[in-house]
Amino acid sequence: MRRRELLLLVGGAVTASHALRAEQKAMPVIGFLSSEGFGALASRLAALRQGMSETGYVEGQNVAIEYRWAEGRFDRLPALSADLVGRKVDVIVTSGGETSARAAKNATSSIPVVFLAAGDPVEEGLVASLARPGGNLTGVAFMGIELWGKRVELLSELVPETRALAYLANPSFPSAERNINAVQEGARAKGLQVRILRAGTESEIDAAFASLVELKAHALLVGSPTFLSRREQIVALAARYAVPTIYDWREYVAVGGLISYGTNLADMYRNVGTYVGKILKGAKPADLPVQQPTRFELVVNLRTANALSLTVPPSILARADEVIE
Repeated sequence: MRRRELLLLVGGAVTASHALRAEQKAMPVIGFLSSEGFGALASRLAALRQGMSETGYVEGQNVAIEYRWAEGRFDRLPALSADLVGRKVDVIVTSGGETSARAAKNATSSIPVVFLAAGDPVEEGLVASLARPGGNLTGVAFMGIELWGKRVELLSELVPETRALAYLANPSFPSAERNINAVQEGARAKGLQVRILRAGTESEIDAAFASLVELKAHALLVGSPTFLSRREQIVALAARYAVPTIYDWREYVAVGGLISYGTNLADMYRNVGTYVGKILKGAKPADLPVQQPTRFELVVNLRTANALSLTVPPSILARADEVIE
């Protein structure tokens, strides 16, 4: 083979290799960081992908997603965030509360971050303001703490004879104490006592339910993002101990829980997905207002109420967004 032909052949191969790498680089990569595990998020990830598809991005076709799961171990979040930053992802999505968002914020000041957080992102120092976030973070804040007073009110309406409630909290969840304070404040407003049950592992949750009889608590509130992956265990225990229980999200009621009041997580994740798409198209997080929910869902399971020999007041049924019969 002549030298000129060889150079042309090698040059063509190098050019093709560069073109292939450029084509591979052209597919943006999203880093998904969660304080939870996959089991808690399967349905919500479908909503995230729906939001992305509405802006023209489909996983596996023109966008890739790198998943990182802390599995309830919040101390792992900084290292997982650093790993995503090291991989030079184009956008980071955080799930599981403000702790995940803060870990991403601490890891990068340049990669856009879209968070889903329960608290006030301004108070938490994540953004400068809701209307103008101002940095590399924006997202959706779903008002987790503010709703506990309403849940106490609903539970006391559902079980009017009770004088003492219990609240199941995961002490490893960073916002646990603020949630406890919100529940206690709501209970005081109704003249009710609150017993705090602290549990995180499967065996601790079993023990917490077993203590309900001794504590003379006749109704229960459950709420922590870390509990969602254990919802079937918790709902089964609530049935075994025949304790009327209110939850923060409808996913519990779907598997047999009595009642839930909170935001629609699918809506929240879909909104996160649309923000990801907008950022990939060139929008800046600093210019995208932090979204807050405009509606809250009340879901009631009448089959569970009947099993508990509990009559759901017409006032609750009239307000319910969904009644499972």
